[in-house]
Amino acid sequence: MQPVSGGCIHRCFRASLKGRRVFLKVNDARFADAFAAEADGLAALRDAGCRAPQPLSHGTSGAESYLLMEFLELKSRGDYAALGRMLAAVHERHGESFGWERDNYIGATPQKNHHSASWAEFWRKQRLGPQLALAKRHGHALDIGHVCDLLEKHNPAPSLLHGDLWGGNAGFLPNGAPVLFDPAVYYGDREADLAMTELFGGFPAEFYSAYGPLPSGYEVRKHLYNLYHLLNHLNLFGGGYLAQVKATLRLLADAL
Repeated sequence: MQPVSGGCIHRCFRASLKGRRVFLKVNDARFADAFAAEADGLAALRDAGCRAPQPLSHGTSGAESYLLMEFLELKSRGDYAALGRMLAAVHERHGESFGWERDNYIGATPQKNHHSASWAEFWRKQRLGPQLALAKRHGHALDIGHVCDLLEKHNPAPSLLHGDLWGGNAGFLPNGAPVLFDPAVYYGDREADLAMTELFGGFPAEFYSAYGPLPSGYEVRKHLYNLYHLLNHLNLFGGGYLAQVKATLRLLADAL
């Protein structure tokens, strides 16, 4: 096995198993459910036609847990237009309600996915609510007011989402073909995936052109969706994200 850099939570290795190149993630046994959730998400993306690493096995061994998957040689740049089209196709996979059949994780933070017929209620109770409660325990008492009212008349279809779609979770094969990994899947508003692609620098213009247009109001709603990820970063990494959280809340309050 050879150590591979890049992950901030798990220890990662490139290895060979019975002549096949594989990728191995390892951590304490308490991460077994996180690895199970990741394998579940990768399988869901692949089932929807997305190129993602094939999960091979996961479980525990002594005091450690692991996830074994297909190894893909990836680079950071490639065919972004193909990535946009691939994501649009994934979003065409629809569920009967918002949520997922199991809870999973956004980074190292538990993510609730109880089914709901109301997107506004789902976002309020299962996305922002738990993050706000966690922030309060960390000493950051935040009042979001009525910002979720921005979703009351927005009725999206429950689309299959990657769930954690920033640039670090997309890559490209040597031929330029796109690959997605490290998902936090659920059925939700497709705009939430697109919003996160803009949070940390954005993808190239050809990605958005190939994906296609978004409904009126996205330019405001994207900040409400990214508030979830900013709160998660505040909870995971500390007060350096507090100013950005407060600025986003001010922007959303002004949009009401």
